[in-house]
Amino acid sequence: MQGREQGGRGAGGHGRLGAAELGREPGERASLVQFSSAFCQPCRATRRILAEVAAMVDGVAHIEIDAERNLPLVRALGIEKTPTVLVLDSAGRIVRRAAGMPRKADVIAALGAAV
Repeated sequence: MQGREQGGRGAGGHGRLGAAELGREPGERASLVQFSSAFCQPCRATRRILAEVAAMVDGVAHIEIDAERNLPLVRALGIEKTPTVLVLDSAGRIVRRAAGMPRKADVIAALGAAV
């Protein structure tokens, strides 16, 4: 998964994302957080890829967030396009970030940085 790493920015300036920001409980080991929009074609393929990877690894959650309905979070995280994928470690820290549709192998490799 190509893209820039980012660890310090998060909602509320805490640098971590939890259930309050994500809208559901994060994964025990890691989370694949996808920011999508309604008419985004690559978002659909990204959803499938992330769901497949999350199903392969115990303790990993795939969480999809509607960017249009969560503008404060989008702004706080500097999300500029959809899909954008964040890989969070077990503490909710962003360990990888990429915009655009990722390749499955890149998601698996990025997940290795989080678990």
